Amino acid sequence: MNTSITLPRALGTTLQRFAGLFPVIAITGPRQSGKTTLARSLFADKPYVSLENPAELAFAQEDPRGFLARFADGAIFDEAQRWPALFSWLQGMVDEDRRPGRFVLTGSQQFGLMAGITQSLAGRVAITQLLPLSLAELTAAPRFEMNLDRLLLTGGYPALHARGIEVQDWFPSYVATYVERDVRQVMNIHDLGVFQRFLRLCAARTGQMLNLALLAGEAGVSQGSARNWLTVLENSYLVHRLPPYHRNFGKRLVKTPTLYFLDIGLAC
Repeated sequence: MNTSITLPRALGTTLQRFAGLFPVIAITGPRQSGKTTLARSLFADKPYVSLENPAELAFAQEDPRGFLARFADGAIFDEAQRWPALFSWLQGMVDEDRRPGRFVLTGSQQFGLMAGITQSLAGRVAITQLLPLSLAELTAAPRFEMNLDRLLLTGGYPALHARGIEVQDWFPSYVATYVERDVRQVMNIHDLGVFQRFLRLCAARTGQMLNLALLAGEAGVSQGSARNWLTVLENSYLVHRLPPYHRNFGKRLVKTPTLYFLDIGLAC
């Protein structure tokens, strides 16, 4: 496919509406779901700063006042959870100047991003989620051809559709990067091979009721570890535990949930 293909995102309309209401907008979601691309296209007039850039992160940590002085009129801060102090500094800035749509934050780890937002920016921020492309978004894309078998294997990550990267080339690198980078930032996992096996076992159970004891036994870990690892996968927007439907609300909370991967291509 041509690299210039523009993929429509339904969230764009919501973000534009929130930009007229809230001083801070947060876009969360899994890595490579298109958060940065969407933020930079919708808010092209704002300076863009990646806090995964070592030079920018070092500047922010060593001289936060000088760092933020460059962005009095607002900015896009990518991977905002990398600098936890940012949220406290933004609280003071937006309390002094409540202009809507001033700052845009993106983040792919729910732990750090949501912790910072709830502690410092409650009531000042609109929180949104950008997941991989939905079927509606894909069918609205230029030159999209419906092929169910290919769609099931490819899933909805934008790079696989916008840049025409082959599935067998992209997903192994994505999983390796996620495991070796993000998981280690959140949890002290000594044997990454065991975690990778756990991830594959979860993929084999997508759409099935979650039996945590059986899953832990097959992975060779304790139920406590399996529960913690599922929490990491959920907070990284890779899996979702869907509670069962019952008319009795109490039953929904205690009955066995169903485990789903949020992207079918990743599950495959």
